[in-house]
Amino acid sequence: MSAVKHRIHQQWSVVGALYRLADVLCITAGLILASRAAPWTTAEHNLLAGAAAIVFHFILAEVCGMYRSWRGVSTGREIVTALLSWGCTLLALVALAAATRYTGEFSRTAMLLWFVATPVMIVAGRIVLRWAQWWLRAMGYNARTFAIVGVNKLGIELAQNIEHSPELGLRFAGFYDDRPEDRNPQIPDDVGRQVGSIDDLIARARDGQIDRTYITFPMRAEDRIRSVLEKLSDTTASVYVVPDFFVFQLLHSRWTDIHGLPVVSVFENPLYGIDGLAKRACDLFFGGVALLLATVPMAVIAALITLTSRGPVFFRQRRYGLDGREIRVWKFRTMRVCEDGPVAVQATKDDPRVTAVGRILRKTSLDELPQLFNVIGGSMSLVGPRPHPNALNEQFRTQVGGYMLRHKVKPGITGLAQVCGWRGETDSPDKMQKRIECDHRYIREWSLWLDLKILVKTVCVVFSQKNAY
Repeated sequence: MSAVKHRIHQQWSVVGALYRLADVLCITAGLILASRAAPWTTAEHNLLAGAAAIVFHFILAEVCGMYRSWRGVSTGREIVTALLSWGCTLLALVALAAATRYTGEFSRTAMLLWFVATPVMIVAGRIVLRWAQWWLRAMGYNARTFAIVGVNKLGIELAQNIEHSPELGLRFAGFYDDRPEDRNPQIPDDVGRQVGSIDDLIARARDGQIDRTYITFPMRAEDRIRSVLEKLSDTTASVYVVPDFFVFQLLHSRWTDIHGLPVVSVFENPLYGIDGLAKRACDLFFGGVALLLATVPMAVIAALITLTSRGPVFFRQRRYGLDGREIRVWKFRTMRVCEDGPVAVQATKDDPRVTAVGRILRKTSLDELPQLFNVIGGSMSLVGPRPHPNALNEQFRTQVGGYMLRHKVKPGITGLAQVCGWRGETDSPDKMQKRIECDHRYIREWSLWLDLKILVKTVCVVFSQKNAY
């Protein structure tokens, strides 16, 4: 057997070192700029603050995953992680200063300048590094050669996705399969071609010509997958098995393990770890600001409801929250009745149950303002699938496939379905199906940027008053 000509790539890379060095330079540069703009008491305190910030930032950045490989991950997600890491660093610095009673030793103006200038430079540094990596990989530098085992729909889709992502730095060597070409699906001309058998792939991998191999056989082809893995174990190529999960209705998926046994989630809450913390922080901040601004309007609305109709000001209705747990959703009372029974009677156009004030509140969505209490309390979010009355949940969970999966995240005051035209009455399974499709899409594609876009679009939807009655 010939000697292996290809060595295993080290996981630690120069890029990781550059990221760490860039962060040190950004923190130091921000500190220097701030100290010159508003001089601190002594250089010793200046040096002490900088050293503490660097240490805290390195520790917290590792916890947040800032220095992992970002190949294939969006720039926005990296920037959010960087900002959250620096935010946690600030909290740690403030806590340390308070504990050691050093707060009086520093200029508040200089500290504020430092705290603001540093994240701006960190974000700018990451954008520059991203651009440099993208340019180098597009030019063929730092590239890895990959092959796909299995000529099928999944393999073709994988090749297309990688082709459309030059920043990954992956160069396609071709498809490999033991089946003759006439038995395989037609490969589009712009994707690639079948260049050989699996034995040909093994030979090239042994010679170091293939860095990565993606196996796209269907999961039922267990024997074929095992055979290929056994052969590839005699090479130093990185091997990835790509499960054909597209046969399922994926909601959100991630890999984890149970005592070393790898498992993959198919239906999962995307808001775990730093993402969940970020969304909760945004809910508390923006929800708190909105509640403060809405105090006077809510007081006026409460007075109008009291003066124009008999009954309570607020209406609390049982609905399903996160993981299907029952919550009580606050609303201003807009009807002459407070129905919360086993049968859901949705509001219709010119519904006689709606009061004169209630009709205005429903058209402008001002009746939803008390749900800010739910947001602050943690049972709801500003953005998420709109919660339905329990009776409506029980009615449609058997009629619409995947209905209950919408409860894998907290319900929201507004949601993707509401800004995509599916606001209002859902009097048929078809309408509900469209709303559920939007809810599933929101869970799959969630990001803080998506939440912000939905909030902005919600304002436009409210002013249009479409399907609001």
